[in-house]
Amino acid sequence: MNLEELGQQFRQLLRDAEHAAKSADAASLAQLRAEFLGRKGRLAQLMKALAGLPAELRPEAGKFANEIKQKLENLFADFSPHEKRKSPIFDATLPGRKSPLGGLHPIGRVFREIIEIFHGMGFSVASGPEIETEYYNFDALNTPENHPARDIQDTFYLQKKGWLLRTHTSPVQIHVMESQKPPVRVIVPGKCYRRDAIDATHYYAFHQVEGLYVDEDVTLADLKGVIYGFARQLLGKDAEVRFRPHFFPFTEPSVEYDFSCPSCKGAGCRICKGTGWLEISGAGMVDPEVFKAVGYDPDKVQGYAFGMGVERIAMVKYGIDDIRMFYENDLAFLEQF
Repeated sequence: MNLEELGQQFRQLLRDAEHAAKSADAASLAQLRAEFLGRKGRLAQLMKALAGLPAELRPEAGKFANEIKQKLENLFADFSPHEKRKSPIFDATLPGRKSPLGGLHPIGRVFREIIEIFHGMGFSVASGPEIETEYYNFDALNTPENHPARDIQDTFYLQKKGWLLRTHTSPVQIHVMESQKPPVRVIVPGKCYRRDAIDATHYYAFHQVEGLYVDEDVTLADLKGVIYGFARQLLGKDAEVRFRPHFFPFTEPSVEYDFSCPSCKGAGCRICKGTGWLEISGAGMVDPEVFKAVGYDPDKVQGYAFGMGVERIAMVKYGIDDIRMFYENDLAFLEQF
């Protein structure tokens, strides 16, 4: 057999394989592959004929034979998925598989509830940047340069001088007052950052809701009424609120406020550490120096501001005693909500 005759036989083998593969189904495809490419298949028989060629013709013949072999392998590789797709892979009469729906994260749930309650009291929602300047985060809020909150061990400062990750949502009240005249009635939900050591009650990233109301003849009694109303809508009509004197640079007078423990109703339990009260956050009347920073006349308007930690409220509401559980992505925990 000469080189030309052998080449014709290889080409005919390829044509036969292409014709057979076109009409093959999934059941016969494996049989065809063995017929053409198996150890005793048609290609293997033709390959044996290469030994009878003169030595100077074998390299060219071997190259041609390998090209035909590659085309056969590609042919069956291309047809295998195609034929399998033609075969039924599922019973169309069966009901479809329902994917489980995800749920709201407990922090998201509490956010929604807080916003809904204050919206019902006439507050609108404002937002602002998480990367702030020292002016908005501290200076405009009457926080002196020597205040501990401005130390590097408490605040995440950025490489660009004068910029930081906001430590509270209070800078947004400055942005809001700069952009509009009184009356102002807003809440500011958002994320904050502090260099806190992580433990059961502290995390370096957390969520707050800031509240601000500015108008004429606003008093501390108005603030107390709003906090009472919020507590009883959030925790039930029997919820009590306790106010304690405190100090914040941006409010005067300043208070901290606690909610009665909904778990033990004031009797004392592990959630409230036996006190019957749960510390929520701080509040107070807006300091006149803050009004001056935004161009308001403190002789004509007054206002109150309050803040609350969303994680802390979620822990109270759901009886959770470790803040880290909110961030561990434990499905067994999250699926409870």
